[in-house]
Amino acid sequence: MYIRKVDGPRAVTLPDGTVLSLADLPPAETRRWVASRKAIVIQAVEHGLITKPAALERYDLSEEEYDLWHRAIMEHGLDGLKITALQKYRQP
Repeated sequence: MYIRKVDGPRAVTLPDGTVLSLADLPPAETRRWVASRKAIVIQAVEHGLITKPAALERYDLSEEEYDLWHRAIMEHGLDGLKITALQKYRQP
């Protein structure tokens, strides 16, 4: 069994005690973004599992899109990331 060399940590412990690892991240070819996948990417960046530039490149996200996700989760939690809640949580 071989362990692939990666830059940075392989896993981080979140404040609630759960462990987030590189294996928990959505696949790089993800195109359908549900709230839970968005939240995992935000948590991974916030807790140092991957860097923001690495996440933007891996998932082909714009900085603006990432910042919208980040702001939504910081202000409204997971519900702020749901597409059905756009009118409720986001201001024009």
